[in-house]
Amino acid sequence: MDEHRAKILILVEGAKTDVALMKHLLDVYGIGERHEIVSYNTNIYVLYNMMFRDENPESLDLLQVLKEWEKDEEKKKIFDERYSDILLIFDLDPQDRLYDEEKIREMLLHFSESSDNGKLYLNYPMVEAFYHMKSIPDEDYYSYVVSLEELKNKAYKKRVQLESRDKDYRKFAKTKQECDFVIAQNYKKAQIISCNKSQESISTSLDIFTAQAEKIRSEARLHVLSTCGFYIMDYNSNLIELEKIV
Repeated sequence: MDEHRAKILILVEGAKTDVALMKHLLDVYGIGERHEIVSYNTNIYVLYNMMFRDENPESLDLLQVLKEWEKDEEKKKIFDERYSDILLIFDLDPQDRLYDEEKIREMLLHFSESSDNGKLYLNYPMVEAFYHMKSIPDEDYYSYVVSLEELKNKAYKKRVQLESRDKDYRKFAKTKQECDFVIAQNYKKAQIISCNKSQESISTSLDIFTAQAEKIRSEARLHVLSTCGFYIMDYNSNLIELEKIV
């Protein structure tokens, strides 16, 4: 990604945790001024229905779709601006009754390049996965999974709050070094999940989802994994020195 090109739109799912996390990461790595963060206030399956269910997504402009959805007249103006890159940060939420492997696969294939249609970053099962570490680093993180039953019972967020190092998201990974560790551990876990042993490049979003979907089908659970931090490496691979961490 060309870091000298502006502006960059980041579309997140929720209005609080999602916005706070992405703003924190952008500030920690000193790239916040180039980005506009907008909360979509609904989930990925609503976006799918808007763009894929009855329409050919190639014939639609994402920004115009978002503008039509937006109720706030002031926020509508955001979607009239020009952006060099668009990021979509969403939760998989496989417990949702609208979850469907092919829907997600279709979206990952379409939203695969930030400077074209946009790039989709999926958090497994949701954005709170970023905070699901009892220490930084946390060697047990590679084994953390969540069951569909836990998600259906809405117990996962409470579990994260109990198991997170500081029991307070505002205190978690405050420094660049700590953020480096969290992102690097998720990077390594993604490699493990998708059986990609290469340290040269991250497993593709489709590789990761394919492995997660198989685990959901066969075991009714999935690996806890935060991918939103991978954007930092996509923006500038030199911001995190992975070889010194993983």
